[in-house]
Amino acid sequence: MTDHPHDRPADTGDGDNYDPTVHDPDLGSSGSSPSAPADGSGGRGAPGDDDERASEVDDVTRGTPRPTPTDGPLDADELEGSTPGAPGSGAGADADRRSHQDLAEEIADAVDEAMSDVDFSDVDVEAVLVERDEFKSMAQRIQADFDNFRRQSATRAQADADRATGRLAEAMLPVLDAAEAAYLRHPEEVGPLLNQMLVELKRHGLETLDLDGQPFDPEVAEAVAHEPADGGEPVVAEVLRSGYRWKGRTLRPAMVKTTD
Repeated sequence: MTDHPHDRPADTGDGDNYDPTVHDPDLGSSGSSPSAPADGSGGRGAPGDDDERASEVDDVTRGTPRPTPTDGPLDADELEGSTPGAPGSGAGADADRRSHQDLAEEIADAVDEAMSDVDFSDVDVEAVLVERDEFKSMAQRIQADFDNFRRQSATRAQADADRATGRLAEAMLPVLDAAEAAYLRHPEEVGPLLNQMLVELKRHGLETLDLDGQPFDPEVAEAVAHEPADGGEPVVAEVLRSGYRWKGRTLRPAMVKTTD
């Protein structure tokens, strides 16, 4: 027991929890708790306080549905449906579905009523069928004309592209002639370059006319010399200048020497 009842005992430090009822023997043995109220309420306050707090809670949560003790536990569907503001759930969603169904029924009833007022007795069914067939034939002719126009447009576009690229290939022919002339003098040096040029041009549509020993055709060959023989149909005896075809069209006739 200390001299001053409110002082801490010597065996308690700054970090200890000091309880007068425990550390002070006089207070601990007094047999009554200083914090206990005299009315025996156990520190819970006046009896009207609980009712007042419950009333305040009811005022705050009045708009929130709560299960009553007699309802029993709620399952997951009931909890989801009772969540305020949950989309597609609760009484609001049911009301929306009912309103949509009612609107659909009203529209169907209005259509049925309008159709029931139409008199089809004076309609000439045969004339309607004839008119339908005429419109159908007209639509088929227009569709066929459009298909033909589309094919012709694609053909013309391809022909224009071939002519444009053919002019470029024709501009390259003097280069090929010079490369062939150089090949005759220097085959080992010029051969790889000439072969590479021909391969690339053939890949885009250029064809070299192979007329040696073939019957003479003025469409693809131009005879500049003739060597008489036993007579008969003229044939190509020698190609003096190569001829080329571009995508099936003769780009330049070959210059040849013929014989009988």
